[in-house]
Amino acid sequence: MKELNFIDLFAGASGMSEGFIRAGLNPISHIEMDKSACDSIKTRAAYHFLIKNGKEEYYTEYLKGNISREYLYNQVPEKVLNSVLNIEITDDTIKSIFTKIDKSLEGRKVDLIIGGPPCQAYSLLGRHHENIENDPRNKLYIQYGRFLKKYQPNAFVFENVPGLLSANKGQHFKNLKTYFRKIGYEVYHDTLNASDYGVLQARKRIIIVGWKKDNDFGFPEIEKIIDEFTVNDIFQDLPKLKPGDALQVAQYTLPKNEYLKSYDLRNGVDFVTQHISRKHNQRDLKIYKTAIEKWNKNQERLKYPDLPKELKTHKNETSFTDRYKVVNGTGVSHTVVAHIAKDGHYYIHPDIEQCRSISVREAARLQSFPDDFFFEGSRSAAFKQIGNAVPPLMANAIAKSMKNYLCQI
Repeated sequence: MKELNFIDLFAGASGMSEGFIRAGLNPISHIEMDKSACDSIKTRAAYHFLIKNGKEEYYTEYLKGNISREYLYNQVPEKVLNSVLNIEITDDTIKSIFTKIDKSLEGRKVDLIIGGPPCQAYSLLGRHHENIENDPRNKLYIQYGRFLKKYQPNAFVFENVPGLLSANKGQHFKNLKTYFRKIGYEVYHDTLNASDYGVLQARKRIIIVGWKKDNDFGFPEIEKIIDEFTVNDIFQDLPKLKPGDALQVAQYTLPKNEYLKSYDLRNGVDFVTQHISRKHNQRDLKIYKTAIEKWNKNQERLKYPDLPKELKTHKNETSFTDRYKVVNGTGVSHTVVAHIAKDGHYYIHPDIEQCRSISVREAARLQSFPDDFFFEGSRSAAFKQIGNAVPPLMANAIAKSMKNYLCQI
């Protein structure tokens, strides 16, 4: 199989890249404006280099906290780390980004560009923004297109929220397709649900695929996975936590189950990191307990107006009435979003004995990140990276299909 190289734009913590790397594609560069996310990508790049070169013990020691990040990075060639560009993509920066990518290319061709611009402007919440028509995030697809024009990859994969289709009565999406066709790509799209690809989360995303007009394969056939696994399958081997507990390194409490084996979430190390939970005040804990009881007993969601008066703090009882939501342990979770960085009310653990919001590692597992994936930065930064990410398992399903087509070119 020939080497296939890709660039990841608006890379986040590199969840999408993780799926493509797992499918055997080679990252040339990651571009991301968030510093903590870039540090996470660098740490993951170090992991991939060390694994490939039989030096994984350095990474294991880093996860255990026995060596510093600086020491870890010193075990990796500078060009591996320099391929991660902590830069916002703007009119002013794009030329310097091209220069840096050209240096990383070392004469290789870019076969594919992947990534999804920040999607808040297209989300249901974002569309209540008063000035949405002038939101610069609505035009980031043009910046994306400049990379296509510069590097002329055979294809691209562009990920976003379903709200992209209906924003501005569909005009934004129409403009996007017209623009990509104008610069030489046939454009196809579909709405995928992460739960169809092994991710234990109902997460719908628009996937837009573009092909150079002389190599047009249409929208890729992506194989769905049918299984009966549930969220409890990815929570059960993790140590039980109380609110505020922070286990930076911990032992698993049970052997691997079939889900963890099948999808390789426990993929090498014999311990888990970043099993960190939030502290909660007594009022929230009482609300959480009520919400868990309702859900576990009758699969019924707690509605804010139903709370006792002494537990209410908001006068508005007509909007966001489901602001306290329990993760469904016996099925798949509702969508994990970046708001989890602000509070955990929407992601309450289903185990009433623990009575807390989910931990960083539990959120990462809901997104299908393997346990040896380390998120740099604060707890809030980690939650934000996880909530914004493309689930690696879904990305891997897309990547395998795209690879089959790209190898035919």
